[in-house]
Amino acid sequence: MQVRRWTSALRDDFGYAWVAGLAMAAATAFIAVVYDLPVRDPDGIIPSYIRMPLIILVAILTDIVPRVLWRARRAPRTVGARWLEVTRERWPASHWRFAVGGVLAWYLTYATFRNIKSFVPFVNTHVYDEGMAKLDRILWLGNNPSTVLHDLLGTQWAASFLSLVYIVWIVLVPATIAIALVFTRNTNAGSWYVTAIAFDWALGAAIYLMFPSIGPIYSTPKLFDDLKHTYVTDLADSMWGDRLTVLADPWAADGLQTIAAFASLHVGIMVTICLVVQAIGLPRWIRISSWVFLGLTVVSTIYLGWHFSIDVIAGAALGALTFWAAAMATGNHVGLRPQLRTIDEAEPGAAPAVTPAVITAAVKQVQGPPTG
Repeated sequence: MQVRRWTSALRDDFGYAWVAGLAMAAATAFIAVVYDLPVRDPDGIIPSYIRMPLIILVAILTDIVPRVLWRARRAPRTVGARWLEVTRERWPASHWRFAVGGVLAWYLTYATFRNIKSFVPFVNTHVYDEGMAKLDRILWLGNNPSTVLHDLLGTQWAASFLSLVYIVWIVLVPATIAIALVFTRNTNAGSWYVTAIAFDWALGAAIYLMFPSIGPIYSTPKLFDDLKHTYVTDLADSMWGDRLTVLADPWAADGLQTIAAFASLHVGIMVTICLVVQAIGLPRWIRISSWVFLGLTVVSTIYLGWHFSIDVIAGAALGALTFWAAAMATGNHVGLRPQLRTIDEAEPGAAPAVTPAVITAAVKQVQGPPTG
């Protein structure tokens, strides 16, 4: 009975995400002590422990304010009462615990992931780029995949467009975390997604330590000389400068080095997103958009030289594995098959599950009240 309670607690309260985060924190501390390396906040200008709560706060206000204004549209003086009404409906104590617990679990795995990634060149000095480039040429029948894409798509407008895709991905992850924790009332789905992302960070960090690589943009930079200059060009230069600074003196450096190519977590996390939105039955346009963006992410990450195609394959496998593992961890499965838990499968007293039809209605509601 005691074991069952512990299992239920781990399943329902982001327990396995916390386990992943605490294991990563222990690994971070161990490596930092053994190799005499500093542990730093992963983000410079606006630290993540400030930025992520701000994102969540904005998401909460976006969830509450339109509803308040819509209900008070004919009686503006009732805004205060409507605010309390909506807040009680949408944000009971249980959902505050859910949202805050999810944010903290996610941030712990993210911050430790970034530090472990920065430690990689100190822990494992081997670089596997030459071997990965050979594998790529085998997979592409003697051709270089990035060169094939440059010849096929050109090096001007495609560079601008695919650079935008790459930047959008950077914004996408915190945004989807906010959606999973704030807008959804299906805590089973939200817990599944956040736990899967935590597993992505954890497994990704382990693979980085085992198979360090820097990616084609740095190992064979001449292949990308003809690409149009974009924001990603400056980003790549900045990241290389950060790496050299950290390697020269990690204690004197202001930040972290962020270069590690195998496996591609851009692709891995997008695969996780696609599989989750498919499994929980989100509206068709969201599912299609997710898969399309995954395809664009695959093309952009090879085209721009961030990753070898073997990195992409490994990233896709990683994302699928963490999706499945998170389903097992959060109880969203039937046997070994991932499936969103419903009210009949939940613990006694659990909130009702949300069906795809209800999710569709919720998405329409988030889009705002009708006009005209």
